[in-house]
Amino acid sequence: MSTLLLLSLGVGVGILASFTGLGGGFLVVPLLIMLGYESYKAVGTSFLTIFIISISALAAHASLQHVDLRLGVLLGIGGVLGAQLGSRLVEYVPTNLFNKIFALILVALAVRMFFSKG
Repeated sequence: MSTLLLLSLGVGVGILASFTGLGGGFLVVPLLIMLGYESYKAVGTSFLTIFIISISALAAHASLQHVDLRLGVLLGIGGVLGAQLGSRLVEYVPTNLFNKIFALILVALAVRMFFSKG
């Protein structure tokens, strides 16, 4: 894949991630799987992508005073613990099953958002 195409995809992911707060993993993981990466490699690579995007998005949202520091730190501490466990568990989930679970989670979130009154 060309560098220009990957950078372009990154721009799109960055816009959507910053806009939605979903971090971009919901786009990066399926994209990498479609490109032939194993699920564990797609997830790991996605986290590096999300890390880089998140730093930039955090700076932009912080400058607009859109950040609850206490809430973010508490959720982040819990997330660090969960990430350590999850990164080890994903190795034991076959790619086919992972794809189905991931798709189910995305559909459930989409349905919930579609029918929410907010």
